[in-house]
Amino acid sequence: MHLNSLNLNQFRCFESLRVSLPSGIAIFHGKNAQGKTSILEAACILLRLQSPRTSTLADCIRFSEKAFAIGGELDHSDTAELRFQYRESGRKFFVDGEAQKRSADYLRHTALVVWMANDDLALIRAGGDGRRRYLDFMASQLYPAYRPALKAYEKALRSRNFLLKRDASPRWPEVDAYTGILSQQGKIITDLRREMIEKLLPFAVKSQDDISGSDEGLGLTYACASGDGEMDLASILLERRSEEFKRRQTVAGPHRDDLLLTLHGMPAAKFASEGQQRTLALALKLAQTRLFLEMRDQPPVLLIDDVFGELDPDRRNALMAAWPTESQKLITTTHLDWLDGKFDDAQRIEVRDAGVTA
Repeated sequence: MHLNSLNLNQFRCFESLRVSLPSGIAIFHGKNAQGKTSILEAACILLRLQSPRTSTLADCIRFSEKAFAIGGELDHSDTAELRFQYRESGRKFFVDGEAQKRSADYLRHTALVVWMANDDLALIRAGGDGRRRYLDFMASQLYPAYRPALKAYEKALRSRNFLLKRDASPRWPEVDAYTGILSQQGKIITDLRREMIEKLLPFAVKSQDDISGSDEGLGLTYACASGDGEMDLASILLERRSEEFKRRQTVAGPHRDDLLLTLHGMPAAKFASEGQQRTLALALKLAQTRLFLEMRDQPPVLLIDDVFGELDPDRRNALMAAWPTESQKLITTTHLDWLDGKFDDAQRIEVRDAGVTA
């Protein structure tokens, strides 16, 4: 499954762009701030309806415009024409020209996606937000129940936090009207995250070993901010009501959970070398591709943003040997001096001044 074409209108720096894509490897090259990453971001939004760069799609609208549109032809068992239109007042989804009532209906016609970027080191070094986004992006593609549960949870969380902050003394019956939703939807999220991490671990260990060339004792542990799971979230929040009164926010739930990463039993963020951390970030993304293949029997589209130029030859070769050969790979880079014979068949596309030249 791959994108045959991608077209953008009023997206980021692009007034209008149409580019044909190969089924194998495409390398978008050029100087910084020319639009390379935005092309990959557009592909991700078209296929998954979310951006890896921002949580607010309004940020993607070209300056002074009011809406953007992304389209493309997806080649699988039946070629499908996809189109997504966004404005702050609403979204529209089309498959073969037919409007889709729900995002879930649209996503049934799209492809799986793995996003790899040079800033993936933040998965290891930064706070839990990035790791939660990593889990959410993956689980939403693997489990049909996950995305609706996450959306319902986030909506209830926003309302609950608003009520906690609104009044000098929170009106707890109103607050608790949303507590039940958090507890119900949060259990779905937590259970599926735990299941997914258990399945992900052996692939991550294998990927880490393949890239590093040695057994580095990788561990992945789901850290639940609500405790060990013996109590439901509603009971936990009731116990911690005085804390919520002081902090005026929801203090427990999957929005505060984390993925703990260790090498040889030690926290990777503190004790791993930079090379080990970079390898671990790549291993997490490679493990995602392998899990997709196992659970969905479908090679994902790989969107690889400015990664190869930062890797030494050994890691670069190990990464290429480990990724699915049948996956389409869209790659960005600022320079081509790292290319070797393994990329002879790649299509090179120069990006300059919000335009492309093949």
